[in-house]
Amino acid sequence: MGPAFMPAPDAAVLGERADLMIRTLGAISAEPNRLVRGFLTPEHRAAADLIGQWMRTAQLEVSEDALGTVRGHWPGTGSKRLLIGSHIDTVIEAGMFDGPLGVIVGILAAEHFAKAGRNLPFGLDVLAFGDEEGSRFAKTLSSSLAVAGQFDAERLELTDAIGVTLRQAITTFGRNPDDVAAAAYGRDTAAAYVEVHIEQGPVLEHRSQALGVVTAIAGQTYINVEFLGEAGHAGTVPMLLRRDALAGAAETTLLAEKMARDTQGEVVATVGMLRIPNAAANVVPGNVALIVDIRSGSDEARRKFVDTFKAEIRALADRRHLGVTMTDTRNVATTPCDPALQDGLAEAIRATGGEAIRLVSGAGHDGMAMAKLCPIAMLFVRCRGGISHNPAEYASPLDMGLAVAALIRFIENAKF
Repeated sequence: MGPAFMPAPDAAVLGERADLMIRTLGAISAEPNRLVRGFLTPEHRAAADLIGQWMRTAQLEVSEDALGTVRGHWPGTGSKRLLIGSHIDTVIEAGMFDGPLGVIVGILAAEHFAKAGRNLPFGLDVLAFGDEEGSRFAKTLSSSLAVAGQFDAERLELTDAIGVTLRQAITTFGRNPDDVAAAAYGRDTAAAYVEVHIEQGPVLEHRSQALGVVTAIAGQTYINVEFLGEAGHAGTVPMLLRRDALAGAAETTLLAEKMARDTQGEVVATVGMLRIPNAAANVVPGNVALIVDIRSGSDEARRKFVDTFKAEIRALADRRHLGVTMTDTRNVATTPCDPALQDGLAEAIRATGGEAIRLVSGAGHDGMAMAKLCPIAMLFVRCRGGISHNPAEYASPLDMGLAVAALIRFIENAKF
């Protein structure tokens, strides 16, 4: 057993180290002028090798599973393990922080205990997943689902844009697709999973706080709405006699905005796509389709919103003499974060001098897969302007250092 007392970590020093590691990893890209790092590509291979090198330097035992998840292990005195991780794949034209930040913070936190020779009552495993973004194959979270024991073998036959199957990609990466099942942790081993991630939103910046505690990963419903009206000449069809499908879609967009605002933050709703077949400036649109993205940290609130929203759409379609079809194309349940783990992160944030703001994650994360294995928690880090999936993505060195310091404090106080 290591020393009972360990000096408090220096957040500024940790932040500078995290910043250097983020930028070093960010230079590994398939393209010279933008960050593109797909799952099981040569760039993923290079990033995984670098992560493994950093883990070894931190005195962790390093291994890699069949789907390329790099694991750094610091043993504890008990059989349980606290899993800490995020992903190292990116979207096309990405920022450097989404995903890698959580892996780097985890390495630096584990190193704090390893270099002090401190064995905790539980082991620490830092996980660098490879497929959270889904930018190569048609499905996401393959790596974390395998770790959680939830990988569907049919995924191995998925193909990328040039016809390479996931099975082939695994082999090219240097792993064996027949070993996927061995990636899973046992439920008696995995005590909990914690993920550190940039917020990808503006709340923490607005509240002038570096860190926040996630209460849940929002559930999602996508509704495809299609209005059928009647195309007509823009100059000759009187306004009162029109069956304008685009006007119906516009009213639907504003309805989604108003209803979501009326929930006072409980639900968010977005129309980000419209399709207008045969559009022309001088034609009343006869057919318009749109996708409505509805998210909430409460499944009950989301279901209630969806039911009311659909009733309102039917009513406006009747009033405008439009045909309407509505199809749910995506329904994902909310993933709640464990209350006790939330409290532990909140206490750790307060120990760094911050206010423990609690907020919902509107974006999906590997934690959604890991929740099928064990309790989960997430620590959010302030990002400038709330910008993410964009080269302008940025978290300051000090904020990253505070995240490492808070995670260390959380680990010190954790009991499993």
